[in-house]
Amino acid sequence: MDRDLWTKIRDEIKLRVDAEPTLGSFLYSLVLSQKDLLGAVSSILASKLHSDALSAMDIKKFIIDVYRDCKGIEESLEEDIKFFKDHDPACNYFSTPLLFYKGFLGLATYRAAHCLWNDDRHTMALFFQNRASEVFGVDIHPAAKIAGGVMIDHATGVVIGETSEIESEVSIYQGVTLGGKGFESGKRHPNIKKGASIFAASTVLGDITVGENAIIAAGSLVLNDVIKNSTVAGVPAKII
Repeated sequence: MDRDLWTKIRDEIKLRVDAEPTLGSFLYSLVLSQKDLLGAVSSILASKLHSDALSAMDIKKFIIDVYRDCKGIEESLEEDIKFFKDHDPACNYFSTPLLFYKGFLGLATYRAAHCLWNDDRHTMALFFQNRASEVFGVDIHPAAKIAGGVMIDHATGVVIGETSEIESEVSIYQGVTLGGKGFESGKRHPNIKKGASIFAASTVLGDITVGENAIIAAGSLVLNDVIKNSTVAGVPAKII
């Protein structure tokens, strides 16, 4: 646990309460009354994801239990928040993704669903995938492999397929699809290496590799490997 990060988040939210007292009870119940980041994320997700199927109280208890049983998930959430703060010019506070960014909240839901999937609890994992898609507009298959320290910015319309693999320090923007090329089985989705950026409305298809620090320009259709440190654009995408 990164105690310094949790302290910074709490201090920021206390300032938010001072600035907007009307939101005080909301911010206290969801964050300031929690003992750690996992409790805060669970509370916020529960407030968003509850439905006729599961109450907010049930979802909070369920997610916090999954989080505490799943090795490495707290570190991944911390890395996600830090990466948002460091790489989104509009994000001036560590508390902003936690409170307001559906890309972060979609990732946080995925991380719980991924733990469930790996524990062969596929029905519940798919339930959370579906709720995240409905509420946050982000559709991440729970079997996908996503490292900590990833940013899904704006998030609306992002689709990440079942066998996708995403390394750390990757930035993905709204409308991006990491998909398959048809009816293949087995490994059929992209591999996104460390530091790559995939800009809005791009489509990356098949078991291909987007290399380290590569950039995919907005609106591109990528069907072949992208070498590291390169920029591609167009339909189909070519190096520019």
